[in-house]
Amino acid sequence: MSYSEPVRAAAGNPVVRPISAAEHLAFVRAQQSVSFLQTPAWGRVKTEWRSESLGWFDGRRLVGAGLVLHRPVPRLDRFTLAYLPEGPVIDWSGEIGARLDPLAAYLKEHGAFAIRLGPPVVTDTWSAAQVKEGIVGPDIRRLTDLPGQWGDPVGAQVTGRLSGAGWLPQSPEDGFGVGHPQFKYEIPLTGRTEDDVLRGMNQQWRRNIKKAAKAGVEVTVGEDLKAFHDLYVHTAERDRFTPRPLRYFETMFAELRAEDPERIRLYLARHQGDLVAAAVLIRVGVHAWYSYGASATEKREVRGSNACQWAMIRDSLAAGCDVYDLRGITPTLDADDPHVGLVQFKVGTGGQAVRYVGEWDLPLRPMIYRAFDLYMRRRAR
Repeated sequence: MSYSEPVRAAAGNPVVRPISAAEHLAFVRAQQSVSFLQTPAWGRVKTEWRSESLGWFDGRRLVGAGLVLHRPVPRLDRFTLAYLPEGPVIDWSGEIGARLDPLAAYLKEHGAFAIRLGPPVVTDTWSAAQVKEGIVGPDIRRLTDLPGQWGDPVGAQVTGRLSGAGWLPQSPEDGFGVGHPQFKYEIPLTGRTEDDVLRGMNQQWRRNIKKAAKAGVEVTVGEDLKAFHDLYVHTAERDRFTPRPLRYFETMFAELRAEDPERIRLYLARHQGDLVAAAVLIRVGVHAWYSYGASATEKREVRGSNACQWAMIRDSLAAGCDVYDLRGITPTLDADDPHVGLVQFKVGTGGQAVRYVGEWDLPLRPMIYRAFDLYMRRRAR
């Protein structure tokens, strides 16, 4: 089989084959929104992976697309883990086997030992009020101990069908792992004004936004990635996480902007000339993501981080976005858990906690998959 020859499913099912970056981007632009992790530009950001764009075809019509990142197995470079973060972009409400089976056949034919994907499908949501009550409730330890405010039947269906087809869930109990988070915090923006969003925030958030304005904090959209990165490294040292190098952000901004000049923005909050906070906003269609943030240890009282967030929310509203995505949270509501502080910070914005289907693996070559899983577990120790 040649590299571009399609893998055919059963009669009437879509056909999967490689597509060009231009075809992929045209498909993304035709959707209401797609995760930025499923844009062709993201494959060029992840330089340590090999990437390819795949399309699902119904006859000549492109009906789905996915960015696949290939990670080789140590000492077995011809085999890869095929990863589709927050994808693929297909119709998840239908018979998903008809879409995933030809994907598996294609990837196995081209050297994948397993597929990992993260369906962009919600299973449950919880309101800010529910989360706050759960944190103070003595018998509530996790979000999943609370009844959902809303459950998506498609999410339940996808979870059941993946499990029944031999896919293995990868999302860890604490919500954070090597992949992308299953639990997120999002602010719905559809049909809302700035005043509506402000009213949805708690008193502390509103007070901090006013305090930043009164102190003279100025937020601008800028280009100084070096200044951002210096502050980000300072934040990493203080909060004890490993920072990404400056080159990573330079590549991210160059590639995402080449695809769409408005795809990514850098927000810089200054007080009397001092950089006190900075943040990165990414937008695809009607979905906006707060992706990276940094803050100074000095002058925390001027609330530069709140000023950055409010500027990004306002700009997302002005751009017609439906969702402002604060990205991952852990599902813990235990007041003694150190992660609960992040939950409380994000809950203060109003909005809702959201649970997605999570990431799932399909072993295509079980022996190699088991060896890779063992290798990753050892690395994590």
